[in-house]
Amino acid sequence: MLKRIAAIAVGLGAAGGIGFFAYAWYPAIAPVARPAPSSFSPDAVKRGALVAAGGYCAECHTRTDNGGGPVMAGDYKMETPFGDIFSSNLTPDPETGIGNWSEAAFKRAMNLGIARDGSQLYPAFPFDHFTKVNDQDVSDLYAYLMSQPAVHQEPRKNTVPFPINIRITGQGFWKLLFFKPGRYQNDPKHDAEWNRGAYLAIGDAHCGACHTPRNLLGAEKSGSEYDGAVIDGWIAPPLNEHNPTPVVWTEEELFQYLRFGVAPLHGSAAGPMSPVPHSFLSQLPESDVRAIAHYYADVDHAATRSSGDAAAVTRAMQMSGRNLTGPQTQDADARLYQAACGACHYNSGPATVSGRPELALNNALWLDEPNNLYQVMLHGIGAKEGQDGIAMPSFYAGLTDHDMARIAAYLRRTRTTLSPWTDLEKKAAQARATLKTPPINASH
Repeated sequence: MLKRIAAIAVGLGAAGGIGFFAYAWYPAIAPVARPAPSSFSPDAVKRGALVAAGGYCAECHTRTDNGGGPVMAGDYKMETPFGDIFSSNLTPDPETGIGNWSEAAFKRAMNLGIARDGSQLYPAFPFDHFTKVNDQDVSDLYAYLMSQPAVHQEPRKNTVPFPINIRITGQGFWKLLFFKPGRYQNDPKHDAEWNRGAYLAIGDAHCGACHTPRNLLGAEKSGSEYDGAVIDGWIAPPLNEHNPTPVVWTEEELFQYLRFGVAPLHGSAAGPMSPVPHSFLSQLPESDVRAIAHYYADVDHAATRSSGDAAAVTRAMQMSGRNLTGPQTQDADARLYQAACGACHYNSGPATVSGRPELALNNALWLDEPNNLYQVMLHGIGAKEGQDGIAMPSFYAGLTDHDMARIAAYLRRTRTTLSPWTDLEKKAAQARATLKTPPINASH
């Protein structure tokens, strides 16, 4: 009897193994001669450029360390809990890029996360989002990429350890658990603008890749969509009703932020988010950016939550004005803040704060941790990063970890109604340690 049970178990295991390999194994697609750029219509190339901009392709496929590298030539370093992964070369170089990839091979990579040679791609490439992109957009993106200059650049080797680096098992198992392929389908309960915004946000723009927390296996957590996550030491804040700012992210605020890099009642784009509005979404038609804003305003239920915004703005301005005069002169932390920050960060007039984002409304002060406040202190914000033409210097050299902790504690207690942050000096040191080299605009 035991032998029979063992035999059945072995048989089932073998059948399961065969079934898994049938699921995870893909054949190579034969290489092709690089298509001539003239073989693609100018309209397809133009449309493909918009798809590339909407998906921020250059952001993750252009090396930024070691002096940087050619656009789209890959070798961008992504530090993950599973090792360093370096992005692939997307230029049409036949040897180190995708020059010998057919359109069918390219579509398979986008739709299923499978390389031309049949190997499983790591989910650092967000194929779980790109699978939603329709065939026309993928075809246009292929036309655009194949029409760009070829760059011969081999990406560095990944440092993913065994056994995760055995892609057919490691990535095949990951896909079996977390990947649902398929193109975006319009939701009939919503209008055309909402569906356009959802299509762009869920698919090409892959917003959830940064704004949804991940589980221990690196997949976006089910049931926590858009709840926020830590990216490169910054917090990508929640895009849903869990966003803690006192003023709701309305459709107009979202549009201003995504299109121009600053929302009058929330603040400026900085860090990993800065290129999104300035370098990429600014290239899209305004209607597409408005559609994304329309979609996320629905995700965060702005229409039903924004009734208290006017009172929240008034309260914030009063908090700011109240701390410009009076008892704060006896507060050493307030004096430090005034000396380092007060010359620029003050609002004592009416509730119109465009051009000088009010810190009492800013996401950075209302998040669970001070990451973003510290990152801005250390990095600063360049004139092309936040609001156009307005810059903030780096205080990497000008403030110690102790100074940063004092300012953070002061702002949290005087500009919000939330409980104090903890271990502020330790977290300041941790934020500083994430910078490989001091910013070139560091103040002294």
